Amino acid sequence: MVLTVDHKETVHARVRRDPEFRRHLLNGVVEHLLAGEVAVAKILLNYYVDPTIGFEELGIRTGRSPESLLHMFGPEGDPRASELFDVIACLLRHEGLVLQVSAAHGELEGDDRAATEPVAAATQ
Repeated sequence: MVLTVDHKETVHARVRRDPEFRRHLLNGVVEHLLAGEVAVAKILLNYYVDPTIGFEELGIRTGRSPESLLHMFGPEGDPRASELFDVIACLLRHEGLVLQVSAAHGELEGDDRAATEPVAAATQ
């Protein structure tokens, strides 16, 4: 018999117990946003928010309803940049982290021109 655990449950369990993993998850959110991959960033935000602060508390801290936040980060949601970064700022404060962004030379996927890639790192 094969035992399987839901992917979401596995990620949530790791987020709950591993502060370093949470930090990397928030880094990933910002890196994907800066790369224009909003859909991926929204999925990662859900993976972080659900098992940590929760949408009820996030709503209180950001002045938005939990339903609005759930819709914003859902597949049909289309959050404004200001909304996304308000939430990210709240989550960084929740973790006691400061975001530092730097640029590195590299190539964007599918682009032959040299470009600058954003790199984000949340530090304590």
